[in-house]
Amino acid sequence: QVQLVESGGDSVQAGGSLRLSCEASGLNFSTYCMTWNRQAPGKEREGVAAIETDGTARYDDSVKGRFTVSRDNGKNALYLQMNELKPEDTAMYYCAAEAGACGAGTEYYGQGTQVTVSS
Repeated sequence: QVQLVESGGDSVQAGGSLRLSCEASGLNFSTYCMTWNRQAPGKEREGVAAIETDGTARYDDSVKGRFTVSRDNGKNALYLQMNELKPEDTAMYYCAAEAGACGAGTEYYGQGTQVTVSS
């Protein structure tokens, strides 16, 4: 059974930083593209960052230069370092797994961790 468990969400003030973690089990982690996604109230879920199996990272323009995605295949873990947080970053953040290369389609989502940024 595949499980993706996010942690690290919190309430912070604008300009602050958070580090999200996602622990994966039940899948061959190193062979999956891993992504971070978020959904704000009343809005659709959107992709934030993706990291390929070889470590190549991509970011949505809204977070480029502020967020950094990384993975530790030895620990089956995915991370999202978020700096210079803005109120518009407030959302539920989900990690997700896509078999093979990014863009193949999400197979698994975690339950999410809440990030709230106050001005």
